[in-house]
Amino acid sequence: MKARRLFITGGAGFIGSRLCERLVADNQVTVYDSLARNALRHTTVAQHPNLRVVRGDILDPAALRAAVEAADPDVVLHMAAIAGIDTVIKSPTRTMAVNIIGAHNLLQALQPRVTSLERVVMFSTSEVFGSAAYKVHERHNTNLAPVGEARWTYSVSKLAAEHMAIAYAREFGLRAVALRPFNVYGPGQVGEGAIHVFVKRAIAGLPLEVHGDGDQIRSWCYIDDMVDGVLLALTKEEAVGEVFNIGNPRGTITILSLAEKVVALSGSSSPIRLVPKTYVDVDLRVPDISKATQRLGYAARVDLNEGLEHTIAWYRTQGAA
Repeated sequence: MKARRLFITGGAGFIGSRLCERLVADNQVTVYDSLARNALRHTTVAQHPNLRVVRGDILDPAALRAAVEAADPDVVLHMAAIAGIDTVIKSPTRTMAVNIIGAHNLLQALQPRVTSLERVVMFSTSEVFGSAAYKVHERHNTNLAPVGEARWTYSVSKLAAEHMAIAYAREFGLRAVALRPFNVYGPGQVGEGAIHVFVKRAIAGLPLEVHGDGDQIRSWCYIDDMVDGVLLALTKEEAVGEVFNIGNPRGTITILSLAEKVVALSGSSSPIRLVPKTYVDVDLRVPDISKATQRLGYAARVDLNEGLEHTIAWYRTQGAA
């Protein structure tokens, strides 16, 4: 992708910042972000002349509309969201507001240019599949969990945003794509996430806390593979109007085994402790990525050991400091 004007909400986050690194040399990139979690500061492109950062709230429709008009984008990526289980449980109402109203605000701001935009990518989540998701494909039933459990406010709100984006595609001709990332990790991660926490604690020699028995199963996708998937969604005509799982089924492991692997690969002496689980958890999450492979040519290339080694090395030299 070259000579394009991109507008990225939440672009200072983990995935957004790595996407900026890949795109900013050949494109004009505007990031609209509250900077609550600023991973851009860890990158080499924070001061790049092709990058403009606008500090703003996705719940401020006037500011968002003004930023869109100033950027005059060809391509839009909506990544702004409340995420992370601890944050979601503490703030379920803000989670829903940001994830639903924020998406609506952006789509409304894009309405005047709906037919001229080359692509709009809506970021969703693998959480839409609920607590037991084994080799789930995009047409698999999504989660409508019991009302009142804070964890599911995240998945329900992200699913609503998916529906809005695809509805705009069907009704107004918006060239929209929805992506469902599965457990992304790697250098530069900010906020929450098991690998992020495990690696930092292992390097510091602190205990690694595993909730419950540690038998929860996840498939981990390295950040570079995730960005590859995003770029394919941005450039492949076959992506328009579709939803795609992006992940790495080969990176599947239990949380306890993951903790053990991080300790071993980092050469740490950190003990691993099982602690009570105080929240509703996902027991099993493994994606079927055949649709992304067949239609977009997507393939996850970085295996878990290699990805963890890169991640540990980054935290040693930069993240831990």
